Order: sequence, then C-alpha cells, then structure tokens
Amino acid sequence: MSKTMRAAVFEDFGGPEVVEIRRVPIPEPGPGEVRIKVEAAAMNHLDLWVRRGLPIETPMPHIGGSDMAGVVDELGTGVEEVEVGTRVVVDPSLGYSWYDGQDRGPSFEDPPFRIIGEHTQGGFAEFAVVPAENLLEIPGGFASEDAAAAGLVFVTAWRALVSRGRLRAGERVLITGASGGVGTAAVQVARRAGAKVFAVTGGAESVTRTKALGADIVYDRFEVDFSREVWRDTYKQGVNVVFDTVGEEIWPRCLRALSRGGRLVTSGATTGSRGVTELRLVFWKQLEILGSTMGTPTEFREVMRLVFDGVFDPVVQEVLPLDEARRAHEILEKGNIFGKLVLVP
Repeated sequence: MSKTMRAAVFEDFGGPEVVEIRRVPIPEPGPGEVRIKVEAAAMNHLDLWVRRGLPIETPMPHIGGSDMAGVVDELGTGVEEVEVGTRVVVDPSLGYSWYDGQDRGPSFEDPPFRIIGEHTQGGFAEFAVVPAENLLEIPGGFASEDAAAAGLVFVTAWRALVSRGRLRAGERVLITGASGGVGTAAVQVARRAGAKVFAVTGGAESVTRTKALGADIVYDRFEVDFSREVWRDTYKQGVNVVFDTVGEEIWPRCLRALSRGGRLVTSGATTGSRGVTELRLVFWKQLEILGSTMGTPTEFREVMRLVFDGVFDPVVQEVLPLDEARRAHEILEKGNIFGKLVLVP
C-alpha cells in the first residue's frame, strides 16, 4: 500500500477556492480506533462553516467530511468488536453523555462533545480513522453512497422531532429548509410520526419534490409569507412544532407560525445566528424554544435501522468524484440543491 492518499484539504479558512486535492500521509489508527477505506462521504452545511472558520480549534491542514461509509481496513489496539473487511457507516457524533442512565444530550465537560470532520479529520479522503464504537455495519446490498448520505441528517432530524420536539401523531409540524439534507430527512421522520407536515422550500420543482416525499402542504418561500399561509391553512391555530435549520432570516416567522403551547426546535442557522425574538409572543402563547444537535449513539442506530429497512430514503442529488470536492463546496454554497451531495474517492 502507498504511504500516502488523496484527500480534499484546506489549510486556510475562506471560500471554496481554498479546497484542493493533495496527497497526504495515510492515517494510522490509535487505541480503540479503526481505519476505514472510504467508499463514500457526504457533504453537509457543516463543511461550509468549518471551511469558513469557526471559533474552535480546527486541525490543519484540514480534511472535512462528517458523513462517511466504507470498509474497515485496519484495527487499532484493543479493537475486537469489528473485523477487517466489514462494510460500515460512521456515527459522526463524539462525546454524547449519559448520567444515571438518562440521556442528557451532548457533553461540554469531559469528554467534550465533538463532531468528526469538524473537530477531527474527516472522510473526504481515501482513508479515515474513527473510533470503533462509532461504527454500524451496513447490510448487504445497501449502497455506501446512500449510507453516507443518511447518517448526520437523519439522526439530526430524528432527535429534533422525536426526542426534543416530542412530535406526536395528529399534530401539525412545519419544516423549514425542506429541500436540504436535514429537511428531506425531517419530512420523512415527521410523516412516519403521524403528523400533518407543512414545509417551506424554494422554487416550483422543490415544492413538487417535497410533496412527493410526504409533505401535505408546501410553501414556496419565493412566492409567499409562509407564516401567514400557515395561519390561514390551520384556521388561525398554527402548528404544534416548527423544526428550523435556517435561522436568522426567518426566525420571527417561525415563532408566528406556532400554536399556543407550540415548540420551536432549532438545529441550524444557515442564514445567520441572531434571530430576533418577540418575547411577548413567547410568553403570551406559552411557547417553548428548544435546541437540538446531532443525536445520541442509540438514536443513530435506531434511525439508521429504519433507513436500512427502507422506511426512510436518503435523498442524493448527485454523486461526484473526490477530485471535484471544490465544485461540491461551490454547489452547496449556492444552495440550489435537493437532498445531498456525495463524494467518492
């Protein structure tokens, strides 16, 4: 085996132009880790934020990519629960904690919550090293591209709607950014929960495709004020839950769309992180504002089993070669996609 590999890396923060394909040393697994021969790695908005620069310590030169699937290539010391040659998908979350058997969400103490490909090197390469405990075997016949596309977005949607949002059958839910990776997953999760699904996307084609995923009512953000339309379409009752990943630009409208006692779950801020909140609306309608990030190992395995069983269908817009990583950043930056972009070495 060559001692170097191809990887999409950057060593300075900036636009897509900082991403380049280089040959870098093949990583070696440490204790409790495995090395994976990457077969597919999916893009997320997280990759854009890391590339632009976040107030965290980012290992440089940096290899992004939180979502990956591939074949176990080498075992670190102490790893016994997985064999070389096993096809696996990787849980991207590191550091979720429990106390007294109860899920308390991500830990910010010891060990701190981290994300593969953000705080560590990721999967936009021919090989990657990850903790063995983060692996889930992929069943035979299931494509690596689909497995890689599913992990982060479905566990994020599942935790936000089911665990944090407490979405129940018969409730009404509004999903913003419905054409994105998390949005396309959230529509499916909400539909399975038995909710009536309202969704916001942009453009006639995305409206049609979002309805095909199972949304009952879809609003084109370029054509209408969705908060007014929700109020009208719910006979001035609003929705029980809003799941928002867009943030600042539409935050006030998300609050206005809620019913009395409604829950707004936020899990992203693609348009900015400073949402203006009308406090009188919050206390008068007795609203809840809930944060949600990624998901626990148990949630990851639960939702990925449903993906493997065909209950949920990861939406992949395009599969690109690793050499086109910069173009993948450019496409995602423009935002005119439906579902996920996947890179293959």
